[in-house]
Amino acid sequence: MRGGEERSTTGIRKKGSGVRQWLVLDGKGETEVVEAGKHAIMRRTGLPARDLRILDPLLSYPSTLLGRERAIVINLEHIKAIITAQELLLLNSRDPSVTPFLHELQARIIRHHNQADADPNPNPNDAIKILPFEFVSLEACLEAACSVLENEAKTLEQEAHPALDKLTSKISTLNLERVRQIKSRLVAITGRVQKVRDELEHLLDDDEDMAEMYLSEKLAEQQVLDGDVVVVDDDDDDDDTSSADNGDLLQPHRTAPELSFDNVLGRDSASFSAVTKQLDVEELEMLLEAYFVQIDGTLNKLSTVCIHACASSA
Repeated sequence: MRGGEERSTTGIRKKGSGVRQWLVLDGKGETEVVEAGKHAIMRRTGLPARDLRILDPLLSYPSTLLGRERAIVINLEHIKAIITAQELLLLNSRDPSVTPFLHELQARIIRHHNQADADPNPNPNDAIKILPFEFVSLEACLEAACSVLENEAKTLEQEAHPALDKLTSKISTLNLERVRQIKSRLVAITGRVQKVRDELEHLLDDDEDMAEMYLSEKLAEQQVLDGDVVVVDDDDDDDDTSSADNGDLLQPHRTAPELSFDNVLGRDSASFSAVTKQLDVEELEMLLEAYFVQIDGTLNKLSTVCIHACASSA
């Protein structure tokens, strides 16, 4: 299979520039590293080029959280990912800072898959509801980003108070320089925290934006509208081309020896605009609210440090 992947990625590389390495994590928690260009990712996820630019490591885009027809775009701190109803595509998986997140995410997806297998038809009245794949992935991304910011804020706070106290007791060039560096870091991290908070607040204020993130619901509804309820069949006797296409849509894209981005999810993303079902966004709202409270607490902590710094240097 590795040989097939090498041939496939070499072929992609010859087609032009912009080829990047992506780690694909499917609904079973299995991972595979592939290489693909911008247009292949657009076909696979239904995202426009402007949304992919948000993830470009060469462009310094601020933290962004977007819900689209078939995907969620995540650019939060060190995490640059695309979530669909069935898989997560991670752009910078080789970054050492991403490794702990990837391990945690994979563990969550495996637990989620095992729970779904244990109870494939859960009672909607049950107290514990299994989240869809996209929300499990989204929560892992939010937790990782908020934790990084919270830890940085805590470290800065621990360094700031002694430095500010020293400046208060003795004004010197060294103490002034330490406080200046702390203020510079304080401004930078406050801006990052504020941006994540703004993104969450924007989502919480807009039910339509939250509804866009119900990818599994929209996919299921689209299949009903199209009359394409897919039954996975291992028999090779079925020559129904339309059923095969829909099988590609529903199954993890690892069934062939060579993982090709050019022939996956060819359906126009505009087809999902036909889904008009009004979704109850309470489930997602509760998830987002928890991390909004966390990031708001981090911002308040930084504000306290800022007030102390201003008072000490006055």
